[in-house]
Amino acid sequence: MRYDGHCRYLTEAEAKAHGDQPSVVRLKVPEDGSTVVHDAFRDPITIEHGQIDDQVLLKSDGYPTYHLANVVDDHVMEISHVIRAEEWISSTPKHLMLYHAFGWAPPVFMHMPLLRNADRSKISKRKNPVSLRYYERQGYLPEALLNFLALMGWSMPDEREVFTLAEMIESFSFDRISLGGPVFDLQKLEWLNGMYIRQLSPAALSERLLENARAKSRLLDDNAYVDAITPLLQERLRTLGDFQDMAAFFYDTPLAYDKALLLPKGRNPREAVKVLTEVAEVLTRHAGPWQDAELEASVRAYVEGAKWPGRDLFMTLRTAVTGRTASPPLFATMQVLGRDLCLSRLEDAVALLQK
Repeated sequence: MRYDGHCRYLTEAEAKAHGDQPSVVRLKVPEDGSTVVHDAFRDPITIEHGQIDDQVLLKSDGYPTYHLANVVDDHVMEISHVIRAEEWISSTPKHLMLYHAFGWAPPVFMHMPLLRNADRSKISKRKNPVSLRYYERQGYLPEALLNFLALMGWSMPDEREVFTLAEMIESFSFDRISLGGPVFDLQKLEWLNGMYIRQLSPAALSERLLENARAKSRLLDDNAYVDAITPLLQERLRTLGDFQDMAAFFYDTPLAYDKALLLPKGRNPREAVKVLTEVAEVLTRHAGPWQDAELEASVRAYVEGAKWPGRDLFMTLRTAVTGRTASPPLFATMQVLGRDLCLSRLEDAVALLQK
């Protein structure tokens, strides 16, 4: 609703007659003419005064509204450039009128394009998570999120998409701002975050994972175990939050899975029981270090005399020790799980097949 101008034309005497009543101070917009907004990213924008309301500047309690406070604050702080969302273009004539009324030179105005959802709708604080803390808790690295946001309406001169803050500062220029309405693409953010995760050292990533778990009140009580798991999952992680699901089989006891996953195509439970029992015997007799290369050598030696092809046997073994048909490298995973847990899970798999 627009102000109806009820008090706009009061005489001084009429105003004094109502002096004991609460009142506000408004911006008196000229009835005719227009104001031209000079935006550094756009051609001049002309807004007719008939479209501009007599904005409240001081409320009845004496407190300033945003528009007055914003102009005064920017002037006092000697702000040279006002960079804000394009939704503020329609308010800029009010601000220009205030600068003129105070006799102050206005700053340079730059109105950035609004971030959009994939359907091109405006991102809303009521419907979309906009808190940086939210994205941090979800496992997005601050440096990745900063890189992603920098790409929202701007690009590097060489068009590369992964860059540091220092590289951005060195290359930044306003003439590379695009007004096309950048899309906040979560898939792109996940891809970019994964790139940053893979650039970390395993030790640095392990520390980030522990920090993320603590922020969610989830304790990973064995830091050395996390350190051992991290290199196995680093290439697969898109966010720090992915670690909980991807690493669950390292912690879950017992594993829960469908026994059908233990059976390659054309194989029956009796055959799978025989193979897993024999593999367990091989691993029980394994006298060397419980390390991936030695474990693989022992199992491959068994495969050479087995009736199952290695592909089928490894699939069944992987499912037995992880509960999944896809996992990090099998024998590196077994090394981290350790002898006792691997042998225990093989026993569990045999028992499951015999039910």
